[in-house]
Amino acid sequence: MSEEPKPRRRQARGERRIAQLLQAAANVFCANGYTASSTNAIAREAHVSPGTLYQYFPNKEAIALELGERLLHEMREAHGQAFVPENLALPLPELLDAVVDPMIEFNCANPAFLALMYGSDVPGRIAEEHDELHATLLTRVQEVIAHYAPTLSAEDRARTAGMTFAAFKGGLDLILAAPEGAERDATIAELKTLLLRYLSPLVEKSAEKPTEGYAEKPTEGYAEKPVQVPAER
Repeated sequence: MSEEPKPRRRQARGERRIAQLLQAAANVFCANGYTASSTNAIAREAHVSPGTLYQYFPNKEAIALELGERLLHEMREAHGQAFVPENLALPLPELLDAVVDPMIEFNCANPAFLALMYGSDVPGRIAEEHDELHATLLTRVQEVIAHYAPTLSAEDRARTAGMTFAAFKGGLDLILAAPEGAERDATIAELKTLLLRYLSPLVEKSAEKPTEGYAEKPTEGYAEKPVQVPAER
């Protein structure tokens, strides 16, 4: 008889153990922050011995790297749900729902993301990948603003995107601190109201301006729908 199922079972057990250790690490990082966490604390949280932990990860940094890679992958998928071409056809309030909801859902489901990404001693590779993700997100926000307010200059667009993103991050901190249920839902609604009241005047002002001198160019993130940006002079 074939012995193939045994290695597969061992591999499956190993994957379950890794998932267990990573979840324990996420809990510890959330509670203590990355810098103050230790492999012993992670092992205790996972209900395993330090020796068992070291069979899978040589140190805390290796755990953080694996956890960070997985969280960043899931975060990119959340971006994929939020920034899709068809969302640009929505009115601004519905667009905010479509973009903000997946981002909030991810962060509420993965509170370790912020604890790990913003740790003072976070491994350099995680910090670099997070910075790349942040830059990509800002670019996507600028593309959305370019669609809804095509007469804004590149400088104004970048400034508006930075302010929008800063407002979102500030609101996200309050959302994560709020108890689940009615209070958290109310905080989410308040954040959307803030963003809408900030962006609506820019969109309305842009709509009042003539678009002559502006050329339609597709942006990289929304290749299926042309976005109006200032033509080169």
